[in-house]
Amino acid sequence: MEIIRRPHLMQQTALDLKRDRLKIAFVPTMGALHAGHLSLVRRANQMGQVTVVSIFVNPTQFGPSEDFEQYPRDLGRDVDQLKELDVDYVFAPDPADMFPGGSGTYLYNETMSNRFCGKSRPGHFRGVLTVVAKLFNLVRPDFAVFGQKDFQQAALIKRMVLDLNFLTEIVLCPTVRESDGLALSSRNIFLKPEERQAALVLHRALRGAEAMVADGEDDTEKLAEAMRETISGGPLVRLDYAEVADAATLEPLERLDRRAVALVAAGVGVTRLIDNTLLEPPEEKQ
Repeated sequence: MEIIRRPHLMQQTALDLKRDRLKIAFVPTMGALHAGHLSLVRRANQMGQVTVVSIFVNPTQFGPSEDFEQYPRDLGRDVDQLKELDVDYVFAPDPADMFPGGSGTYLYNETMSNRFCGKSRPGHFRGVLTVVAKLFNLVRPDFAVFGQKDFQQAALIKRMVLDLNFLTEIVLCPTVRESDGLALSSRNIFLKPEERQAALVLHRALRGAEAMVADGEDDTEKLAEAMRETISGGPLVRLDYAEVADAATLEPLERLDRRAVALVAAGVGVTRLIDNTLLEPPEEKQ
């Protein structure tokens, strides 16, 4: 496994691989790798002939009062885990090399970026789309693998790929959870024991929405309200949002008449957590 630190060297390596007609599978991460990330790497190994994993805590997707400085970093541990999975290249650049002299050019989706997490975190998805576009230009992946937990992010990246004609297939993998249902996240390490227990209310809210749909409920506002009540009723939890939207466009839905996604976000202690589940129209489940 080779570790590449400089962007121009990553791009040259990718161009050499392309010249040899090798398929590149790519997993972009911010490090602090857990079992969820590793499941994405295993999927990438199945898809490409060469696997590249990036480890880069992107400063442009953090707001002034967010946890950029505190975000967990352990490159040595990450590299050791990736070696065990036979990753070919780790791209771990410095912010100064990725954004030399700052940056004046950003990508922004005018319709999908200002909902849900974008509403709560202004500028977040501008930073996400910009850095992913840069990574795609440097790594030149045939496949890029993302986790469902960051559903809005994946939807925006899919739209970016379509709108800007990137030659990259976006692959979405299921959320990996603890045995009690908590979605794996690098930020979970910040949860105190009582907060860790309280955080399970997000999963309960999503399971409740699934149960309502299984019983035939198709009113999306009733589904969203039930999730809000569940989360707001939990201790130590501050509800951010609980909504149901079209799974492809993230547009609001009045009725569950197509594939949808239930999305929730809440603060638990100093930690902000997100989760989601896909919902199929009741008639398609019968």
